[in-house]
Amino acid sequence: MNKKWISMVAVIILLIALMIVSATTGSIKVSSLELIQGLFSGTNKSVQIIKDLRIPRIIIAVFVGAALAVSGVLLQAVMRSPLADAGVIGISSGAGVISLVFVTLFPKMFFWLPVFAFLGGALACFLVYSLSWKSGLSPIRIILVGIAVNATFTGLGQSFNYRGSYAVTSVNQATTSIFAMKTWNDVHSMVLYGSLGLIAAWLLSSWCNLLALQDKSAQNLGLNVSRARLLVSAVAVVLAAVATAIGGLIAFVGLLIPHIARILVGSDHKLLIPFSALAGALLMLSADTLGRTVLAPSEIPASIIMTVIGGPFLIFLLRKSERVHGN
Repeated sequence: MNKKWISMVAVIILLIALMIVSATTGSIKVSSLELIQGLFSGTNKSVQIIKDLRIPRIIIAVFVGAALAVSGVLLQAVMRSPLADAGVIGISSGAGVISLVFVTLFPKMFFWLPVFAFLGGALACFLVYSLSWKSGLSPIRIILVGIAVNATFTGLGQSFNYRGSYAVTSVNQATTSIFAMKTWNDVHSMVLYGSLGLIAAWLLSSWCNLLALQDKSAQNLGLNVSRARLLVSAVAVVLAAVATAIGGLIAFVGLLIPHIARILVGSDHKLLIPFSALAGALLMLSADTLGRTVLAPSEIPASIIMTVIGGPFLIFLLRKSERVHGN
C-alpha cells in the first residue's frame, strides 16, 4: 500500500474516531457502547438528548468541512492559484450577505436560504474573477481583489446587524458559525445539497486535471475551457454557499486542506477531491469539538479557531509566492 492510500485510510479512521469522541464528550457523557445501544433501543434519555442536539451538530460540521475543502480545490483548479478559497476571496461573505438580504425581505422563504446563498456566492465569484483578469489571472491579484470583495460584503452584512429586526436576528442565528442548536432539518438540507455538490465535483475531476494545463494545451486535448471553468466554478460556489447558509462564515478550510492534500495524495483530482472532503470534515469537526469542550460551558466558534490557524498559513503561502503558478 503506497503513501496515497495509507493517507486515505488514516484520515477515514481518524474521522470515525473523532465522530465517536465528539458524540460522547461534553456536558452529557456516555460511553461508546452506551451510545450505540441507546441509539438502537431509544430508552436511554442521555443518548436521546445527544441524538437530538449533538449528532446533528457533528453531521453538519462534517459536511460543512467537506464542502468548503472541495470548494477550495475546485476554485484553485479554475483560478490556477493555491491562494483561492471561498472564505478568503469573498464567496462565503457574498453568500452570507445576499441570503441575509433576501430572507430579511422575504422571511417566509427561509427554506430557500441555500438558493439565496448561491446567488450571493455567484455574484462574489464573478466580481473576483472579472476584476482579477488582466491578460491572465495573477494569484496575488486574485487574493487582493478577493480580500477587497470580502471586506465589502462583510461590511454590508454587518450593517444589517444594526437594524435590530427580529427577522435579521433569526437569520444571524441560523447562519452563525457556532453549530449549536442545529436541527435535523438543517442536517437534511446540508446533506442533500452538500452530497449533490460533492458528487458533481468528483464527476468534474478530469476537467480539473486539464484546467491545470495551459488553455491551448487543454483545448488541444478536447476540453472546452470556458464551459469547464463555468461549470467547475458553479459547483464550487454551490458547495461554499450551502456551507455558509447552514454552517456560517468560515474561512481558510479551502486554503489549508487542498495544500496538505496535494502533499499527501498528489494533484490528481480523482483522488484529491475525495481525500480533501474527508480531511476537511476531519479539520472542521476537530475545530468544533475543540471549541465546544476547551472552555466548556462557553464555546469558541469554529470560525475563530480556523482564522487563528489559517491566518499564519496564508502568510506562509504568500512568502512562498515564487512557487505560485502564474506569478
